[in-house]
Amino acid sequence: MTEPAPNPVLGALPPNPTQDGLPVRARMLALLAIGLAMTMAVLDGAIVNVALPVMARDLKVDPSAAIFVVNAFQIAVTAALLPLASLGDILGYRRVYLSGLVVFTLASVACAFAPSLPLLVAARIAQGLGAAGIMSVNIALVRFIYPHKLIGRGVGNVALVVAMASAAGPTVGAAILSVASWPWLFLVNLPVGLVALAVGARTLPATPRSGARFDYRSAVLNALTFGLLIIGVDGLGEPGGHWLALAEIAAALAIGIVFVRHQLRLPAPLLPVDLLRIPAFALSMATSIAAFGAQMMAYVALPFYFQDVMRLSETTTGFLMTPWPIAIAIMAPLSGRLSDRYAPGLLGGIGLAILAAGLVAVALLPADPSALDIGWRLTLCGLGFGLFQSPNNRIIITSAPRDRSGGASGMQSTARLTGQSLGAAGVAVVFGVFHGGAADAVTTALWCAAGLAAFGAIASVLRRQRSE
Repeated sequence: MTEPAPNPVLGALPPNPTQDGLPVRARMLALLAIGLAMTMAVLDGAIVNVALPVMARDLKVDPSAAIFVVNAFQIAVTAALLPLASLGDILGYRRVYLSGLVVFTLASVACAFAPSLPLLVAARIAQGLGAAGIMSVNIALVRFIYPHKLIGRGVGNVALVVAMASAAGPTVGAAILSVASWPWLFLVNLPVGLVALAVGARTLPATPRSGARFDYRSAVLNALTFGLLIIGVDGLGEPGGHWLALAEIAAALAIGIVFVRHQLRLPAPLLPVDLLRIPAFALSMATSIAAFGAQMMAYVALPFYFQDVMRLSETTTGFLMTPWPIAIAIMAPLSGRLSDRYAPGLLGGIGLAILAAGLVAVALLPADPSALDIGWRLTLCGLGFGLFQSPNNRIIITSAPRDRSGGASGMQSTARLTGQSLGAAGVAVVFGVFHGGAADAVTTALWCAAGLAAFGAIASVLRRQRSE
């Protein structure tokens, strides 16, 4: 039997429904392409934060206005994830992924050369749309890159990339700014993007297309729902802006009701309510939101404890936070392999129970803790989160029908971003309640995070019971 002819434009083989994953060499190259693109997309969500003051000075704008450089990217990503995941089901995941990579890379160059804040914000919106194209279908592609028996391993590798890129953002940003100006935060994406595009064009597998029509009404309702929700949640942390933020959240909920009702009438909805009827999938969404919310609450609250209570420097704070992402990096690939052999729901539950225990231990830190006191507690948190993440993602992608992999992948990224946004907003609310009492506020935030992790652990174990 002869091999199908490659695609004359991008070199991809046509879909082969009988093929279970790619050959080993092609699999490694495809994973490299996904890893490079995901690193850029996730990194750029955090790398810009450290440069906001210098951006504000160079562009001659108020620091509060410069925050739109960060918010524009986040809102664009969140609003576009599900529509682009739906396009992946319609047009093929490979096509959406590579198109997102092209848009992201070109928009990065536009960010670097933007002469004013409005143009920089516009370029960041475009960059966010490109990042959404990458994030929306990456897990769906893993399902076609890895054989079914090794999907957990593939998901674990992607989880490792996401975890390291998320944690490394501020450090990488500071390192670039120490030797170059802020436009280089974006220009470094050009060579990386070109390499990822060249490798991905040759190795990412073509996937089946549903042939359905894109639902523009659903896309608009989705953008309004998630856009207003993220804007409102972010606004909860602004002093004096609570009423406006609550109004935006209320508007998001009202539009969301219309959105969901519209989706319930569709055979292949953009918001995958059909997948949410699958107990394992729905519980995985709840687990993911809780886990990422817990992690973000700790990530946001702990620097205030280190700097405002312990009076440590920003550099020392970064050093003390390092054990958490390192532990995730160690555990994520291992947990991916374990999820191919053992019940992923049970593994995820154990991981979140360990995370909850670690957060409780951090909340109970002694009055004058040593670096070792802090280090082992944050390591425990990272090991727990790393044990949870890969098995959870495996359940998300394998509990959905193969032709709905795009919707499942989009929901996985949406759950992550929603959890992170709610976690950050939760810390802002707690700090507002305690009115400047940093120690009490941080402790309360950590107890809330531990509660979220415990809730996620229960939801994760329930998935195992439902599947038995």
